[in-house]
Amino acid sequence: MSTCSTVSHDLDEPVSGTAATARTWLLLEQPGPWGAKALTSSHLDPALGRALEAAAKDTGVRIALIRRPGRHADSRTPTTRQVYAAHTVPGNVWLHSATTRDPRDLLGLDLAALGSGDPSGFGAALGGGPHTGDPLALVCTNGKRDRCCALLGRPLAAELAASGVEGAWEVTHLGGHRFSPTLLVLPYGYAYGRAEAHAVKEVLHSVQEGRIVVEGCRGNSAWERPGQAAELAVRTAVGEYAAQALTVARVDGAAPHWEVTVAHTDGRHWRVLVAQTASLPPRPESCGASVLGSPARMDVVAVRELRTSAALAS
Repeated sequence: MSTCSTVSHDLDEPVSGTAATARTWLLLEQPGPWGAKALTSSHLDPALGRALEAAAKDTGVRIALIRRPGRHADSRTPTTRQVYAAHTVPGNVWLHSATTRDPRDLLGLDLAALGSGDPSGFGAALGGGPHTGDPLALVCTNGKRDRCCALLGRPLAAELAASGVEGAWEVTHLGGHRFSPTLLVLPYGYAYGRAEAHAVKEVLHSVQEGRIVVEGCRGNSAWERPGQAAELAVRTAVGEYAAQALTVARVDGAAPHWEVTVAHTDGRHWRVLVAQTASLPPRPESCGASVLGSPARMDVVAVRELRTSAALAS
């Protein structure tokens, strides 16, 4: 039986506009096995996991567990755990890191402030500061959510680590199992699908230079799906790859049609028409799905640059 990722690839399903949405990512190191809902089904105290889920609701913060690539022994709990927080909205992108001996310290974080782009409380609560190392390459490997994430994600994460990518981590969930192996790169928050090691290295090299690779990109997690697709379409149309050059200034409409205004830091604006359609023929949206589905896709219908006066009026 074909896997969901094989079917999606064979049908050439587009990946643009499919990234998980989060203005801010909060990542906690948790070795060992992960269940389908990892915050409450891993070796992390499930009561703590439930408390963190409740605290993050409606804040714009998405919490995930991470672990180093490789074998995941059940017997050892780390004395110190790595913690990261990253804000992905252009113009205020940051990545901070810290360590903690007690993951309950995360309950002291002001998640609403982190979600709004204020990192000051992260350092105050955990004693951390700006991350000075390599960009983070987070590969989804949670086979309990979908077997494709384990079959394809774990070898990719292991290859990245073995080749010296210091920012390589396994992560619990990035959405879009059928695009496995899936990848999130921080600090800028761009996600990728059907990732291969050589392409990931190119993405990371570009990030270090403040540039974004558009090939295979699912979108920036800072935006909802229509905005993700619109921003990538503008990048492609005008050849703009600077990481923080574009922002989604406005989204008008509702499913299945949107008008998205994308703004450049130099003052240019574009109006992008995005239509939601169903992916056909029906296909498995995950390997565990009992029925076939027609997942929504974001199709960019038109990209039009606006005159300055029209942009201001919008």
